[in-house]
Amino acid sequence: MTALIEAAGLTRVLPAAVPVTLVQDISLTIGEGEFVAITGPSGSGKSSLLYLLGLLDRPTAGLLRIGGRDTEGLGEREKARIRLETLGFVFQFHFLLPEFTVRENIEIPMRRLGRLSTGAMRERSTQLLEALGLAGHLDKRPEQLSGGQRQRVAVARALANDPPLVLADEPTGSLDSKNSEQVFAILDALVRERGKTVIAVTHDLEMAARIGRRIHLVDGRVTEDETPTEG
Repeated sequence: MTALIEAAGLTRVLPAAVPVTLVQDISLTIGEGEFVAITGPSGSGKSSLLYLLGLLDRPTAGLLRIGGRDTEGLGEREKARIRLETLGFVFQFHFLLPEFTVRENIEIPMRRLGRLSTGAMRERSTQLLEALGLAGHLDKRPEQLSGGQRQRVAVARALANDPPLVLADEPTGSLDSKNSEQVFAILDALVRERGKTVIAVTHDLEMAARIGRRIHLVDGRVTEDETPTEG
């Protein structure tokens, strides 16, 4: 299995009169096509680790490679480019822009990357929404959608540039059981059918038990890293 993420000694400390350690000495490798759950009690560093892996925060110490590329010392423009090309983000709250339509929200990452024509972006956004059961909602605004629909639009936006890696921070945390199951099924299908790598922070232990690998944190450290054996 080809490594997509390689972390060594990853540490994040918030400077203060009494420094706060969010993540401490984490080393792990995540390969292409893995579905990984990050679990742990509140305040254990789950989201902090995800933000480090997604280049949304900078480690105090340690090394991080994404797709074999060392990210240490990269400038903000270079990191933004990696996020656009390689990473897709889904958060607990969808963060769709209310002034834009569903289609326009999905096309924002494509416009920023600048690889596709206007026609190709429209085709891509249409295909993504059709795949997620939202074909009739292209021209609606986020407030016209249900919570589950908005989260599916957020997934479509994360996939806009066809990234190999999707990072999800409590993607079902604000949803009821029916919509949670729909979003989980979408993420699972990304791994099983499209070979994506998905890393999901979740407090839902039932969901975590259905994911191929579970990394458990306590006080910013990995205490368990389990992959069920098949057969």
